[in-house]
Amino acid sequence: MSLYAMQKFLFALSRDAEVQRRYAEGGDTRKALLGGYDLSDEEREAIDSGDVGNLYVLGCNGQLLMHFAPLLGIPWADYLEAMREGVRKYGPVRAGIYAMTTGTDEKVAGV
Repeated sequence: MSLYAMQKFLFALSRDAEVQRRYAEGGDTRKALLGGYDLSDEEREAIDSGDVGNLYVLGCNGQLLMHFAPLLGIPWADYLEAMREGVRKYGPVRAGIYAMTTGTDEKVAGV
């Protein structure tokens, strides 16, 4: 998995007007833009489709996703629910600082 590349792309998207323009244009322009990053097919699809929940499960930092969601027109409450739905749909966070070490139903010992 290329967590660094996903996060690098989301960082550029939140800061660079040209990256934002190319992403918003969609189609071949977006495909070429994403082709410049070392992403797996799943990562590329999640970014291309705006699947915030899957990006969260793949390990993307919530601070980066928090800037991606408004670019997609996703309100704050829906953004938070998208992350919860991502865990329900795709399973525990796989990588990054939010990686879950237990199943979604288990209590962590001592908590």
